[in-house]
Amino acid sequence: MREKSEQEAKRILQTYGDMLYRTAYVLLGNPHDVQDALQEALLRYLEKAPVFASPEHEKAWLLRVTANCCKDYLRFCRRHTYLDLELLRECLPAQEHPHLQDLYALPAKWKTVLMLHYFEGYSVKEIGGILGLSENAVKKRLQRAREALRGEMED
Repeated sequence: MREKSEQEAKRILQTYGDMLYRTAYVLLGNPHDVQDALQEALLRYLEKAPVFASPEHEKAWLLRVTANCCKDYLRFCRRHTYLDLELLRECLPAQEHPHLQDLYALPAKWKTVLMLHYFEGYSVKEIGGILGLSENAVKKRLQRAREALRGEMED
């Protein structure tokens, strides 16, 4: 049983690992937090052992669970006192992914739709299905995120 779980975890990481890492990195901005979130998402996958109709359904499920794990982590950090290592957060991610630096100032709900639309190539309708939002809500979040990102880039 354990061997089967390890094989399944390897398959998921080989197939979707880069995409899930990018998703978590955009939302969290810290490689250590990203590893924790991905580990939690993978554990949820292995515990639930869901059956999917297609690889696209599996991919969407993993994206949604990863985004939710990141949101859970951010919510936890807001509720609990912790040592703020903002200096490290500002330095490390810029070196690893300079094109993502301006995304950090955006709220998570905007980062998520931007990442899914521009980095992963999902349509507005598909994003709505993944996040459980209407198409209009996704369009509005994309519009607001673009405006906010434009403002961040001008600063």
